[in-house]
Amino acid sequence: MTSPSSGRARILSPAEAAGEWDLVVIGAGSAGLVASRTAASLGARTLLIEAARFGGECLHTGCVPSKALIAAAHAAHTARTASRLGIEVTGVTVDFPRVMARVRAAIAHIEPVDAPEALVAKGVSVLTGRARFTGPTHLEVAGHRLRFRDAVIATGSHPVTPDVPGAADLPVLTNETFWDLQRRPETLLVQGGGPIGCELAQAMARLGTRVTLVHRGERILPREDAAASRIVHDALVRDGVDVRVDTTVTALTPAGPAGAGTAHLSDGTEVAFDRMLAALGRRAAVEGLGIEEAGVRLTPDGDVDVDRTLRTSNPRIRAAGDVTPLPRFTHTAGFFGSTAATNAVLGLSRTVDVAAVPRVTFTAPEVGAVGVAPADARAQGLRVVTKEHDDVDRAVADHDTAGHTTLVIDRRGRLRGASVVGPRAGEVLGEVTTAIAAGVSVRALASTIHAYPTYADAAWNAAISAAQDGLDRGIVGRGIRFLRRRHARRAAL
Repeated sequence: MTSPSSGRARILSPAEAAGEWDLVVIGAGSAGLVASRTAASLGARTLLIEAARFGGECLHTGCVPSKALIAAAHAAHTARTASRLGIEVTGVTVDFPRVMARVRAAIAHIEPVDAPEALVAKGVSVLTGRARFTGPTHLEVAGHRLRFRDAVIATGSHPVTPDVPGAADLPVLTNETFWDLQRRPETLLVQGGGPIGCELAQAMARLGTRVTLVHRGERILPREDAAASRIVHDALVRDGVDVRVDTTVTALTPAGPAGAGTAHLSDGTEVAFDRMLAALGRRAAVEGLGIEEAGVRLTPDGDVDVDRTLRTSNPRIRAAGDVTPLPRFTHTAGFFGSTAATNAVLGLSRTVDVAAVPRVTFTAPEVGAVGVAPADARAQGLRVVTKEHDDVDRAVADHDTAGHTTLVIDRRGRLRGASVVGPRAGEVLGEVTTAIAAGVSVRALASTIHAYPTYADAAWNAAISAAQDGLDRGIVGRGIRFLRRRHARRAAL
């Protein structure tokens, strides 16, 4: 069989790609991009196949556009609330088309990094088309057959849409279609109180939209610490979001212009809206991929089942990113994509570790968490130390003290988890995540000089408190008492 990649890497047609490859990667999101670049850097003949847009969900409909929108919302909120710092700002207006143009500009600025030409420059051959497995070591694109030694499935996920009466008659927005908005809706219904729902609900409220957020659980951000959830709930309410928990949408009725309607809720009330955003989670994108022909097993939830080396039930095929049941974040997708490619190309069995995977919800305040949750700590015999942000000098100076930093510590004094609520929580979390992954003790963290004043002071001071608590116990406490008594005797001579 021919080897299409025997020459230099390039953008190929399906006919040109036909032949045999060392590694075929399906999907050009974060996992697929990193997997293909990693494989090429290791000398493998690598083909990356993408059916739609290079860059995936994060670039086009996730991380990048949402953070650009949040930046605009933050600017509007800061101007409107500047009086709390003694600054009076009048006449704040939001030009929503310009806001969305800035969102698209951010995407366009980053997009070239993930473009086919950039991949070719890294030694990756690229093919645009829809791939389908036809056997354990074969696939087809536009009727042309390819053979692979190994493959990585990185097709990502797609948003879950409402399954209630009337939903099919409404163009309900998801995080994929939200960015097509050209006009700011006067009223917006957000269904789902997870990170996406909370981030976009708060941003749109700060941009002037009347937002109702409906969440089926007893509290928003259910994966986070209950105290963090309460703080974000209160922040959303202060920004004008009508938060309804323990509530579901039971039916939808279209009304008037395209996208407008009325939601009938489980509490017996109705909410009229100009547009509705469904933020109900995501499902693995495996439709039409020929999973059964490839001999790849799915989990009961429809994800591609993988072991700790990211191998599927077909030993020739691995998977990474949102298509698997592992934590669905851009940073994990890229990291695990690299692991999958390295294992495939070099025949290794490197495993993935999800014990210290950080996550951040970019509301205001931000919520960051990693490792063991405070709610689970005591049941595991772990210690919890919390520093409230009204004791953090930088938070006081910024007049933004709603938040806290909590550390989870094991019996050997090592960091095992953290929850951070406040401005720049994501940045603060980086140091703690490194400490957890490296098995660093709170004493080591406490003895490291930190810049002052920063929000990282909260984690540092929590570590100092934890380290000081240990000075009176065990062998350390006995040693300190011995040295103190010995010094006192010498001083008395």
